[in-house]
Amino acid sequence: MSRGGNPLVELTLWRIREFLREPEALFWVFAFPIVLAFALGLAFGSRPPQSVRIAVERTGQFEPLFSALDSASGLRAVLLDPAAAERELRTGRVALVVVPGEPAVLRFDSTRQESYLARLLVYDALQRAAGRRDVREIRESKVRERGARYIDFLLPGLLGMNIMGTGMWGIGFAIVKTRNQKLLKRLLASPMRKSQYLFSHILARMFFLTLEVVSLLLFGYWVFDVPVRGSAWDIALVVVLGAMTFAGLGLLVASRAQTIEGVSGLMNVVMVPMWICSGVFFAYSNFPDAMQPFIKLLPLTALNDALRAVIIEGMGVAAIGWPLGLMVLWGVACFGVALRVFRWL
Repeated sequence: MSRGGNPLVELTLWRIREFLREPEALFWVFAFPIVLAFALGLAFGSRPPQSVRIAVERTGQFEPLFSALDSASGLRAVLLDPAAAERELRTGRVALVVVPGEPAVLRFDSTRQESYLARLLVYDALQRAAGRRDVREIRESKVRERGARYIDFLLPGLLGMNIMGTGMWGIGFAIVKTRNQKLLKRLLASPMRKSQYLFSHILARMFFLTLEVVSLLLFGYWVFDVPVRGSAWDIALVVVLGAMTFAGLGLLVASRAQTIEGVSGLMNVVMVPMWICSGVFFAYSNFPDAMQPFIKLLPLTALNDALRAVIIEGMGVAAIGWPLGLMVLWGVACFGVALRVFRWL
């Protein structure tokens, strides 16, 4: 600043250099999302459906029943004593237990989706073994669409989670660290405005955003063939708005925190509910209907919905006005409040 440089430019460059000197921060921003996407993509990748494991109790005339079920498509039957079969069902190692008899008894947990599928497969196999025949011919047409797999759902969610995490931790943590080291007191005496200092953190965040987003999208495309159907400009707009939103939220959370422990607790209070509820790893439609209006108002929900709409469905900006507007509202409100309540000492 003594050389006559613009305070905003100098502060932004300072923040960029500070970030580049932290190898662990570079790992969490760039490498961790790719590692997580790779691990989850392998675990839940596109694979043929696995056979459902069921148990047949070794009681009565179990041989014909076991033979019919073990040869049925989609089922893998095991013979167990009644006590062992009950234990396997209770611990989730089998989806259903068949008790031989007339009639045969199907014991299963109706709250488990796998058990409900096992019931349908077992019922169909037993009826066919008893002589039932289909009365109507049906032809199958198998398709494989990119965009419907779990990895296609997951990748935009991981991108949204990373934008939230790096935006809040990268900004909030740095501010509290500077305050804790008494550097804010010195900056207060320099020829700059509060808004310039706070906005410099947002600009520094934008500097790393392109590499962060492009690396994750290219990884998903090359390794798992995740489609990117939206235009680059639409994706860029959604990403920038999301980054600005969480940068403002990070500024607000760190505006009065005095210690690293304090800001860490506040960050977790804000982010953990969004990690769980905003559709990062699974659809938020799984939550009760009474929670849906509140979940849809969360900024990460808006960001994830917008990212999936543009990246996977190929929608334009005009079709996602609600999530974009919600992110703008969150960002402006958080940055405005942070300016008013920010504590320098």
